[in-house]
Amino acid sequence: MVSMRIAVTGSTGLIGSALVSSLRADGHDVVRLVRRAPRAGDEVSWDPERRWVDTAGLAGCEAVVHMAAKGIGVGPWTESYKRALWDSRVHGTAAVARAVAELDDPRPVLVSGSAIGYYGDTGDVRTDESGPPGRGFLAELVQEWEAATAPAQEAGARTVLARTGLVVARGGGAWGKLFPVFQAGVGGRLGSGRQYWSHIALHDHIAALRHILDTPALSGPVNLTAPEPVTNREASAAMGRVLHRPALLPVPAPVLRLVLRDFADDVLGSQRIVPAKLLGSGFRFAFPDIDDAIRAALERRLPHTA
Repeated sequence: MVSMRIAVTGSTGLIGSALVSSLRADGHDVVRLVRRAPRAGDEVSWDPERRWVDTAGLAGCEAVVHMAAKGIGVGPWTESYKRALWDSRVHGTAAVARAVAELDDPRPVLVSGSAIGYYGDTGDVRTDESGPPGRGFLAELVQEWEAATAPAQEAGARTVLARTGLVVARGGGAWGKLFPVFQAGVGGRLGSGRQYWSHIALHDHIAALRHILDTPALSGPVNLTAPEPVTNREASAAMGRVLHRPALLPVPAPVLRLVLRDFADDVLGSQRIVPAKLLGSGFRFAFPDIDDAIRAALERRLPHTA
């Protein structure tokens, strides 16, 4: 990748912080969007709730990577929490897309965070980017989230919808919560364990984002998942193997529904999602196997760079 000026939202989050570190390690000029007055030369103000971005600070950027959003699995899905999830994604994305549309031509590439929740429950059917949208709160949220990028697309900016699966990482995200549970020896399958979990190592996720930035042919939805999804039972067994701990304590579906409320349906749902566009564009996964992805998360080294 030729040296670029790249703006990033969500730069303190799991994916954003790893992406910023990876880009800067290779000499790229990174601008971070922050929700306060700038305190450093690499910061630009934005206010997602007001759908506002200081577009002057994005001048000269060749790409904008939008990763800011409230965590899906942080708390039970109460009505107020679901509203917060909706607002953080739709309003923030609308702000970024409008800012990109207002910039001079050629406009920067927009890589906007999304999720494989778009597809809903796919059962055991292998589903790529051509799959139809699903039903339910999360599927409908993702559809509106992606639709909010319309201003950038209509202005002619190459726009990529990075539909992310479960990121295997120790430092955050849903998978980060699994590590202490399994390390304590009290991990196990969730529900029946037959549901598919479409995972991706954090290292491969960052490499995939950088591949997207450097591949003009990629646009629209792109699945960021490992080539071979595994079942929850298989993922649980892999955690036990890698961590050398028993993984024999299942969590029954009723308990999950009591704790997680509506979110339990998505945890227990099955998504067998495959990255057809990434593979077709020549991307190579460094950690496609679930055991290797877990080991990579434990190493805590800088994610693989393009």
